[in-house]
Amino acid sequence: MNLPIREQTDSRAATRLSTAPEESRPGRVPRGAGGLAILLRGWRRLTSMRTALVLLLVLAMAALPGSLLPQQRLNPFKVAAFLRQHPTLGPIYQRLGFFDVFAAPWFAAVYLLLFVSLIGCLIPRLRLHLRALLRRPPAAPSRLDRLPHQRGFDAATPTTQLHAAALALLRRKHWRIRRGTEPAGVLTISAEKGYLRETGNLIFHLALVLLLLGMAIGKLYGYSGTVVVQANAGFCNTVSQFDSFSAGPWVNQARLTPLCVTLKKFSADYTSAGIASQFRADIAYTTNRDGTDATPYRLEVNHPLRRGGNRLYLLGHGFSPQFTIRDPAGDVFDRVSAPFLPQDGNLTSSGVLKLPDARPQQLAIEGVFAPSAIFDPAGRLVSASPVPNRPAIAIFVDRGDLGLDAGQPQSVYSIDPAQFSRGLLRRVAARTLRPGESMTLADGTRITFSGYTQWANLQVSHDPAQSLVLLAAVLIVAGLLSSLRVRRRRLWLRITPTGAGGCTVQVGGLSRSDPAGNEREFTALTERIRAVDGVMGGSEPPTSSALTRS
Repeated sequence: MNLPIREQTDSRAATRLSTAPEESRPGRVPRGAGGLAILLRGWRRLTSMRTALVLLLVLAMAALPGSLLPQQRLNPFKVAAFLRQHPTLGPIYQRLGFFDVFAAPWFAAVYLLLFVSLIGCLIPRLRLHLRALLRRPPAAPSRLDRLPHQRGFDAATPTTQLHAAALALLRRKHWRIRRGTEPAGVLTISAEKGYLRETGNLIFHLALVLLLLGMAIGKLYGYSGTVVVQANAGFCNTVSQFDSFSAGPWVNQARLTPLCVTLKKFSADYTSAGIASQFRADIAYTTNRDGTDATPYRLEVNHPLRRGGNRLYLLGHGFSPQFTIRDPAGDVFDRVSAPFLPQDGNLTSSGVLKLPDARPQQLAIEGVFAPSAIFDPAGRLVSASPVPNRPAIAIFVDRGDLGLDAGQPQSVYSIDPAQFSRGLLRRVAARTLRPGESMTLADGTRITFSGYTQWANLQVSHDPAQSLVLLAAVLIVAGLLSSLRVRRRRLWLRITPTGAGGCTVQVGGLSRSDPAGNEREFTALTERIRAVDGVMGGSEPPTSSALTRS
């Protein structure tokens, strides 16, 4: 049997639980509209929830290199080590921006598209959801027997009394109610529940917009800098004192937040197997521009110092071999040192100490330091453990022009090989030394391995949108839990009077998700209404009669 058009429209409106805007019907581009129609269609597709979900998946996949590969802003030393260990893949990853993923142009393009898509699809959904919250539940459809959940029974209680009892029961269960009347004294009840599901869904997607906004603010106004600090040395939060520094385009690099740090001592605890269990850097810091009133603080991994909007992280550590050098003229360089960079997990480290003021010629000491020294089968000095039990260093002494006065920048961790090829620098000696041992060069220069000190790799990070990102993360979890746990459902009752003073009750229900849970709730509410009839009608409720399907 075909229903009238009006009744069909009412039934569709009543059984439509989603507040998402209806998709436009696909069709050909209207004639005469040209590029405008194509742009409108592209805009509709970009601002659809399906596109937003696809872009969200693409963004998650694009962030994977940032989790699997070392990042330049977080630890440039690990990036340099990765490039050395992977001479083929490393440069490819570097060209693709995999070592600075979150600042790469392709990553920015994805999250900007996602930002636009989310805003475009959320605005109409918000409008429709607010409209749904303000209006009453829809009237009962003409055919309750066509709903997914339906029951029917005969009651001995008069129509008005059963209607009032059902209203009281649904109100106690916090359903939104709409009462209605139909011809021949028929009373109806429309009840609705579960709006928090769509509210949570909208909060989840709004929080994603907030998260993207926080990321954009952090990239524009945030900065980070890393520096290697040896024991009893320090640095201040200025660009010139960082080993590497990156900042957003809107950061005033001349006026960074004041922070000065001095590394008093670095220490590490190791298990019996030589595995590090804890790292500590005892520092003194001040936020005064004149550097006074320093405050002691113990810096640990994953426990940064937070002051003045800055966060100071402990990223890594290593060793700085110390040397005492006496030249033929009697001048002494006492306990000079330079940080050596770790090459493996046992902290086998390499580096160079440059002495441009040495006489009669400039001096450089290249070396490999091993905190627990052994020799591998090839005769090379390596470390068996990161614990400094048996320190030793293999050194190569170079004399000549280091090229420091040429005006070209040089790495502090290596010597320019062009100086050797030009004949300006020559290797004059090589030896392995233990702490306290010495060697004497042909010109009388005496080099003593005095021991070692430790350095720490520190990072200063400033992100003004960190609180905004935290709020977005909390809202994402809250919205997701609400959208997953709450069920959107509707319930209708049609109470039709009979000639015997009783009535016939038809109950229909509809839910968008969890049909099993909605069936249990629907059955429980129906039985409660029948129980009311059993009490008010003065007899046990009769057996339910199945609704007739046409």
